[in-house]
Amino acid sequence: MNKKLVLLFAAAALLALSAPAQNNAQKHPKAPKSLRVYVFDCGMIKGLDPFTTFHLKKEELAGVDFVVPCYLIAGPKGTLMWDVGVVPDSAFKPDGSPVSQGNPPVSITATKPLLPQLAAIGYTPADITYLALSHYHSDHTANANAFAGSTWLVHQTERDPMFADKAAGIMQQSSFSSLKNSKTKILPETDYDVFGDGSAIIKYAPGHTPGHQVLLLNLKKTGPVLIAGDLYHYPEERFTDKTPTFEFSHEQSLASRKAIEDFLKKSKAQLWIEHDLATFNKLKKAPQFYE
Repeated sequence: MNKKLVLLFAAAALLALSAPAQNNAQKHPKAPKSLRVYVFDCGMIKGLDPFTTFHLKKEELAGVDFVVPCYLIAGPKGTLMWDVGVVPDSAFKPDGSPVSQGNPPVSITATKPLLPQLAAIGYTPADITYLALSHYHSDHTANANAFAGSTWLVHQTERDPMFADKAAGIMQQSSFSSLKNSKTKILPETDYDVFGDGSAIIKYAPGHTPGHQVLLLNLKKTGPVLIAGDLYHYPEERFTDKTPTFEFSHEQSLASRKAIEDFLKKSKAQLWIEHDLATFNKLKKAPQFYE
């Protein structure tokens, strides 16, 4: 066998070996036939004083501690990541041991990084079509930079303070700095249909922050579900005029709450208060999902 032929066979063999790897690298999760939502555990916030911050007495509450969930919405026309945790994956050690942060008496803990939870159901950040944050507070933005390749859905009223020279409020600008140059869709100050088929609607609900938003999912089997961001923190806040001391606008929040409560009454949608531990504990967690 001459030298040229040997080289030809060698090149063919290398191509054959590399082809499966290339195919795997290009493989994306199969789109589901109808909308589904996965719920992830993205941490806990403990040691809060509900009276000082929320004007609520401990004895008035079923529980004081906050849970921090993240959500993946997957449908026939794309994927949406909604809120991305309180502790960045980069804070975890290689062995994946739990992370503790915060300043006493408040403690922030996370036992599971977000991206491995996504990977366990077959997704990477490259598979996420859209990123939307309910708002810019640091307990919702920790892993935002991982999704800078997605299209960011945000209101101008929210984006502007996020990149102001001086950060205002409970904000960690470094957690979302990469979004500044990402592909961005500025949303109208009204309902926005994410996939264009009515299955996922972002509803403008300003007050907690200037461009706070909530997410309505119209699920075929489960029915309508409204993921409420920080419209409320505790269920006991509902139907009161109490808002947190760090609210951007008390008046806007009350107006947004009234509009959403009117919508809930008409639509019969379930309300998922994101930080409410009792709600979170009842929900199926990934890899299970709602559809």
